[in-house]
Formats: sequence, structure tokens, C-alpha cells
Amino acid sequence: MTSDGCTDRRIARSRRALRAALIALTEERGLDGFTVNDLCARADLNRGTFYNHFRDKDDLLAQLEDEVMGDLRQFRGEMSKLTLLDLAKLKVAREPLPLLVELFDHLREQGDFLCAMLGPRGDARFGQRLRDTLCTDIILGLLHERYRSDPEPFVGYYVAFYASAYLGVITRWLERGMQESSEDMARIVMRLLFIKPGESIKL
Repeated sequence: MTSDGCTDRRIARSRRALRAALIALTEERGLDGFTVNDLCARADLNRGTFYNHFRDKDDLLAQLEDEVMGDLRQFRGEMSKLTLLDLAKLKVAREPLPLLVELFDHLREQGDFLCAMLGPRGDARFGQRLRDTLCTDIILGLLHERYRSDPEPFVGYYVAFYASAYLGVITRWLERGMQESSEDMARIVMRLLFIKPGESIKL
């Protein structure tokens, strides 16, 4: 293996250790309750290693959050390609939307980080970011095409209402330890969107 390969592996190990330390300390003390020194001690790294890659604790947090959001970008693009016919076929067949299954699979992989950041001691701005991008795109993707760029105020409120609701769904799933499968969560997301007042609230 080349020296560059060894260096890359060391960087990756250090980043994983800092990620794990950030998650643990956030859950224990809240984001404002620890320092770079605490992070390095928990990750068993020296300060020099930390400052070789990050300006400060906020920079580490921002890079980790950007990484999560970047990975989710692929789902945002695919959501925009959905049609009402696609959704109708799945609804009739009682099948989960495959793209939503993949999304929840990915959220599960990032579950420890998401749970810490969306929790009471995490980063409220990150929750807003998820709501305003990922959750909004889910709703826009499930809407009829004619509403996706409709300037009517009610459409905007409809999207905002459901985007906030879906962030709540994701947060509850994470808080419960992601007990439901990705397939079940995809079905829940679809059912919540199409349920009518007075209908049974069974899945």
C-alpha cells in the first residue's frame, strides 16, 4: 500500500472517531457542553490531528451535517421524477414506494448521528434543514405535477404542513430506535399523506 493510502486510512479512522465522540458528547452534554479538548480526549486523538482537518468544533459539525445532506441529494432528485400514476399503482397494489424504502435504509445507516442532532440536545438548525429540503422534496414528489410549482398560498402551506409532519415522523422513528422496517416506514409515509378525515388510522 502506498503512503497516501495509509494516510487516507488514518484520516478516515480519525474522522470516524471524532464523529462517534461528537455524537456521544452531544447526547451526554449538549452541543454547547463540550470543547475540542473533550472531543479529542473522547476520540483518543491529539489536538494537532484535529486542527489539521477542522477549524473548530463548529467546522467539524458543519462538515458532518453537509456530508449527510450531500448523501441525501440523490433522493431529492429522484423524488422530482415521480408521477401520480406511479403512486396510484403502488397504492392499489399496497406496495411501498421503492425510493422511500431506500431513503429509510439510508436514514437508518445515519441513525446515530441523526438521533443526536435531532434530539433535545442536538442542533435545531439541522432539523430545520432536513425539513426545508428532504421533507419538502418528499411532499413535492408525492404531489400531482400541476401543484409542484403552483404559487397559490394554500399549496405552500400544504407543503409546509406536511414537511413539518414528516420531520416529526422521522424523528419519532429515530427516537423509538428505528424499530419499524424501511418498508413499513415507506408505507406509513404514503398512508399519512393520503388518509382522509374520519378514516381508520390503521396502516
